[in-house]
Amino acid sequence: MAERYISFSRLSSSLLGMVGSRFRLCYNDRAMAKLPGGRPSGRVVVLDYGGGNLRSVARAVEQVGFAPEVTADVRALDGADAVVMPGVGAAADTMRHLQEHGLVEPLREYILSGRPFLGVCMGMQALLTVSEEGGEHPCLDVVAGRVRRLSQAATDGLKVPHMGWNQVEQLREHPIFDGIPDRSYFYFVHSYYPDPEDDSLVIGRTAYGVSFASVIARNGLVATQFHPEKSGLVGLQLYRNFLSGRCSEPARTLDGGVSSESPAR
Repeated sequence: MAERYISFSRLSSSLLGMVGSRFRLCYNDRAMAKLPGGRPSGRVVVLDYGGGNLRSVARAVEQVGFAPEVTADVRALDGADAVVMPGVGAAADTMRHLQEHGLVEPLREYILSGRPFLGVCMGMQALLTVSEEGGEHPCLDVVAGRVRRLSQAATDGLKVPHMGWNQVEQLREHPIFDGIPDRSYFYFVHSYYPDPEDDSLVIGRTAYGVSFASVIARNGLVATQFHPEKSGLVGLQLYRNFLSGRCSEPARTLDGGVSSESPAR
């Protein structure tokens, strides 16, 4: 059964070389070039709350033609046209950092108002009610549900953390998927997964022994368990879809279209 997941953990060195080559292809000068029409207007805030992964997220925002404002200043939320919350690490640390920067309540208010918000990896998990990582830790409670651990028993013996390329099944049409083929491959690194109570929020699912919500959306909120900024052209297209229409720029497909094929294949 593990063969269904392409045995990412057992990639040979030559196959890893292929992955690296595809990464370089996705992030070459042609992919990073500004799109026609100049830089669109709009204030894109990337939250610097101590959660890490800022550089790659800011770079992805720049690659699709927008100017990221990387900041921990809570006042930036007031004038933001879109907010991106990246993050790696533990839930308890994430919530502590948000609290230290005075971001918890203002961020909840921003998201609940329906304004554009993209949560990435821990930025998705922090939206739920509670995380089981290292005990039980309250999170933002914007989305009712729990963050649960991937166990080897539940994943049919697959290695945890779930690290590598995996498919996202699109459960319904949504603008965030424009120009992205169904079952495209995205890059995952996580040991816990979000389990929202309201299944209608789940627009994308991924299988790793268990089927878990890998994309959720409601009003202006979109969140992904995978890292779009590490997922080549499909990831860049997702960033562009999120920012387009929210920051005065129509959506366009990057590089004339993207492939759903795994970079490891």
